Amino acid sequence: MTEIIKSLIFGIVEGITEWLPVSSTGHLILLDEFLSLKQSDDFKEMFDVVIQLGAILAVVVIFWSKLFPFGKKNNPLPLGKDGFGAYIKTDIFKMWFKVLVACIPAAVIGLILDDWIDEHLYNPWTVAIMLILFGIAFIVVENWNKSRKPRVDSIDDLTYKAAFIIGMFQLIAALLPGTSRSGATIVGALLIGISRPVAAEFTFFLAVPVMFGASLLKLVKFGLDFSGTELAVLAVGMITAFVVSIFVIKFLMGYIKKHDFKVFGWYRIVLGILVILYFALK
Repeated sequence: MTEIIKSLIFGIVEGITEWLPVSSTGHLILLDEFLSLKQSDDFKEMFDVVIQLGAILAVVVIFWSKLFPFGKKNNPLPLGKDGFGAYIKTDIFKMWFKVLVACIPAAVIGLILDDWIDEHLYNPWTVAIMLILFGIAFIVVENWNKSRKPRVDSIDDLTYKAAFIIGMFQLIAALLPGTSRSGATIVGALLIGISRPVAAEFTFFLAVPVMFGASLLKLVKFGLDFSGTELAVLAVGMITAFVVSIFVIKFLMGYIKKHDFKVFGWYRIVLGILVILYFALK
């Protein structure tokens, strides 16, 4: 029962931090310092990634109409007027192609360096440094961006070049825990003139194949031979992350319509300093 309660807490933290630009991986690594699961290191490494599937499913549920590329209803750009083509939503297919382009950098490098990153960079010091650096980046970019008018106000207007640039920023997050995948991609999007709502929405969509792929990789490495306790811990974490993510995504989409991301930058800086102080005095 204690392990289930811990998993519940991990799920809550994941559901909150996956979508806010504060680094879910970083928070899970830090949480493990104070509330470690009594499971094998291999299981915990897999758990920290696969638990994010619950959060990803929240995106699929909330944005289903913008993600599912088939259907005759609400299809402004069908592939054809009649037959099967009338059920293909070309605008959504184009969006998915942009997502795939943005996934290329992290997918290639992630597959090559996955084990090396886990061994050398998944530690509190890397997390703390990246929390602070990208916290500063958020504040600087938002101040610079304050007087600029976004050039892209919809995902339809997002170019493949812009998608690839956002993917390069996502690569930074894939390499350096504590960066925040959503944080890195949003900073990249703002720098190239994309509006906050579009940057956040594209980040949500980008998470779907990225996290499904990462979770599949970790599951394959771990294997599917779960004990009853391991299966229960994983299921509770995923379900909790899903429920919490529903509320957090809706909150964030409403928040960014009236506010910028600087508050998250300050939060990251303060948290990063506290982490450095804690481990320096430990």
